[in-house]
Amino acid sequence: MTKLNIGDQAPEFTFPNQDGKDISLSQFEGKPIVLYFYPKDDSPVCTKEACEFRDKYQKFIEAGADVIGVSQDDTKSHHKFTSKYSLPFTLLSDKGGKLAKLYGVGKTAFILPGRTTFILDKNHKIALIYSSQFNSHSHIEESLKVIESL
Repeated sequence: MTKLNIGDQAPEFTFPNQDGKDISLSQFEGKPIVLYFYPKDDSPVCTKEACEFRDKYQKFIEAGADVIGVSQDDTKSHHKFTSKYSLPFTLLSDKGGKLAKLYGVGKTAFILPGRTTFILDKNHKIALIYSSQFNSHSHIEESLKVIESL
């Protein structure tokens, strides 16, 4: 597993979104990104986190950034999740956890996929790495602070 640090270039990726369309990091060239990894669609903490990103999404857009969520759920699950909660941002399906490994996002208690947020500046260098498995609110607050300061 890769260990990324602040200042590192974010690894390029291409994974399918909730509509089955391949999304690459390079598609967001020149734009800051909030790339957040979460354990499971429709679970209580993950739903709270996604809905808070949804509720503050306009603030991220106004700051020039976009939000991308990533979990190991399949595209069908992501489609249902985005529809159910009116999520306006992209969710990537990381079946097998390859993207999580590429970004060094491990598991909690050896079983639960990690909850880690990466803020990428407009050159896609890592400006923040924030991990907190159960305090999802802090991911949004920390992300917004960093995005607004870029």
